[in-house]
Amino acid sequence: MADWIAHIGDWFHAVFVQQFDLWVLLGFVAQALFTMRFLVQWLASERARRSVVPASFWTFSILGGTLLLIYAIKRKDPVFIAGQAAGLFIYFRNVWFIVNERRQHRSAD
Repeated sequence: MADWIAHIGDWFHAVFVQQFDLWVLLGFVAQALFTMRFLVQWLASERARRSVVPASFWTFSILGGTLLLIYAIKRKDPVFIAGQAAGLFIYFRNVWFIVNERRQHRSAD
């Protein structure tokens, strides 16, 4: 049992300490931004007492997704690259819908 605990401790040290650099820091910042989108969506929905997706959800999606894509490219992870690149297309498309809707509302006023 002690060997198993030591092995896990060694693994955590190798993963979280030995390989820590600016790229890993960027990855953590990117993941934090990406996670913020869920927080803002949850808070907006709680306030409205219904499901709401605020524009800031898409802002955090784009910021976090872009940084995660950069991180994935640096790490040369094809699965991560494909997932983040596809996600960014969807995030930008939703922002496009929001911008067009706001533009239509302004011209209708």
